[in-house]
Amino acid sequence: MPYPAGHRGRTRKKIVESARRLFNRHGFESVTLHQVMAGAGLTHGAFYSYFRSKSELYVEALACFFTDPEWKNCWEGVEVNLAGSDVGAQVVRAYLSRQHFEDVENSCPMVAVPTDVARSTAAARQAFETVFRAMVNILSRSMARASRTARLPRARKRAHGKAHAIAALCVGGMVIARALADRKLADELREACTAIALDLGGWKKPMRQAGRSPSVRSKRRT
Repeated sequence: MPYPAGHRGRTRKKIVESARRLFNRHGFESVTLHQVMAGAGLTHGAFYSYFRSKSELYVEALACFFTDPEWKNCWEGVEVNLAGSDVGAQVVRAYLSRQHFEDVENSCPMVAVPTDVARSTAAARQAFETVFRAMVNILSRSMARASRTARLPRARKRAHGKAHAIAALCVGGMVIARALADRKLADELREACTAIALDLGGWKKPMRQAGRSPSVRSKRRT
């Protein structure tokens, strides 16, 4: 009996979502294909009908809301409207939120697996870079919208440089916060990074500290 229309696409997506959760929790090297397929409710033998290798799966699992409009592993109550006029500030607050900090399995891959990427294939590093560049571009465009000098080449270059720094502050801040044993110190670090990133981008500081109140809800939520 033939499978219904769309079955293959849905199954592939289940495998990718299972892999993302496991990679985020345990790292690339520690996760087996058997674990990935079990997490998707499938048998090990079916894997090679969808992917040629674990590395190929890894590349596809390296996604975030910056690059995948259908990415649903969002952090409860801290979603981002990419069409919003203040999207840069939304990204900063969401990325350094308490919800993202606590939801390890649904992390952005730039936080969860950077060391694994550095040791992996060129394709995996390229996929990681694509996510980072997408984040930088969102931040850069958000700053440009708010600047009267955005059309000047020097101003665009300066904004793009700041966007790189803000993205690195967000990713690095969350990586270090996750590594700290003292939860209070981790929260203080996230809040400090949020305030500095918002200031660097020229965005207003939120009324309450990042992670203590939800951000703008995305229309993509289903």
